[in-house]
Amino acid sequence: MGSFSDYAEKKILDHLIGNQTLTPPATLYVALFTVTPDDTGSGTEVDPTASAYARAAVTNDNTNWPDATDTVTTKSNGTAITFPKATADWGTIVAFAIFDSAIGGSDNMLLWGAVTPNQSIPNGVTASFDIDTLVITLD
Repeated sequence: MGSFSDYAEKKILDHLIGNQTLTPPATLYVALFTVTPDDTGSGTEVDPTASAYARAAVTNDNTNWPDATDTVTTKSNGTAITFPKATADWGTIVAFAIFDSAIGGSDNMLLWGAVTPNQSIPNGVTASFDIDTLVITLD
């Protein structure tokens, strides 16, 4: 389960109905959560202050995010998405979210989804999403 954030839903509606400009970010930032976010952007992201955690920056292009499939409205990552090596226990990752900025920027969550199965990231482990494992589906 996952969803577009309230922020993204408003931007899409204004773009499709109202002819408002919608410029996609040049870079997307994938975040990891230990408590699942919701459409308002709540949840608990891994703490960057004690563990070398940072959102993974991914250029927003067709190589990293190939076209959605024809049979289902699904997109997935076309390249591996890799985070810094954990220097402390990050906890159990239950969800991801995609933002339009790194931590401390404008910080608008665009969408979120579950990580299934949940993944424990202890000290010394490098978290990543292999190709086609971060899946975004519209219903």
